[in-house]
Amino acid sequence: MFTGLIEDVGRVVKLERRGSSASLAVATTLPPDSFRLGDSVAVNGVCLTVVVMKGDSLSFDVSPETLDTSSLGRLAPGGQVNLERALRLSDRLGGHIVTGHIDCVATVNGRREESGNIIFEFRLPEESARYIVPKGSVAIDGISLTVNSVTASGFSVNIIPHTAEMTTLRLCRPGDTVNIETDIIGKYVERLLGRDAGEPARGVSLETLMRSGFA
Repeated sequence: MFTGLIEDVGRVVKLERRGSSASLAVATTLPPDSFRLGDSVAVNGVCLTVVVMKGDSLSFDVSPETLDTSSLGRLAPGGQVNLERALRLSDRLGGHIVTGHIDCVATVNGRREESGNIIFEFRLPEESARYIVPKGSVAIDGISLTVNSVTASGFSVNIIPHTAEMTTLRLCRPGDTVNIETDIIGKYVERLLGRDAGEPARGVSLETLMRSGFA
C-alpha cells in the first residue's frame, strides 16, 4: 500500500526483456539499508518486488501482465522513474490510498503553464474515465493528485512547482504516456451497486449495507 507521495526520482539502469516478462534495474539515492529483499516499491506507480540489491541499484521482475497494462515496458536506460517505498502503519497518509495496481495508460493531451503551475490534460480509455471525478484523487505515475476537471474522455490536473521539481511530471510533454490508478473507493462502490457486471443499479439501502458487511 502507498500514499502517492514520491520519495525519490530514480534512474533506469536497464530493462532486460525475458520472453514476455522483463527484469528492471533502477538506481536510487534512498538509503540502501532502508530496503530489504522482498520489499514492495512503487515504480512510476507500479507495485514491484525487490529481488536483487546491488549498491544503489534495485532490481525487479516485471510480469507480462504488468508490461501489458503499464508503461514500464517503454522505459530505457537513463530514463527517470518515480519511487515510493511501501506505507508503514505509523506514517501519515499525506496523499490517498494507492495500491500500485495500474488501471490503464493515459496520454498527455495538453500542457500549459499558468502562474508558475503546470496544467496537464490527459486522455484515457472510457472504461477508466468513469472513475475520475472532479476534486477526486488519482495517481499519475504513482503521484497522488487532485482532479481539476473531467470530460467524457479525460481530465486535467494542476501541478504545483514543488511537485514538478520532485517528480518526473516536469518532463512530460504532449504525446507522452503515464500510468493511471483511479481511486479504489469508486471501484468498490460500483461493485456493490452491481454495475460492473452490467446489472441494473440496486441503489444503497440499509439492507444492502448489512448484506455487504457494513452494518
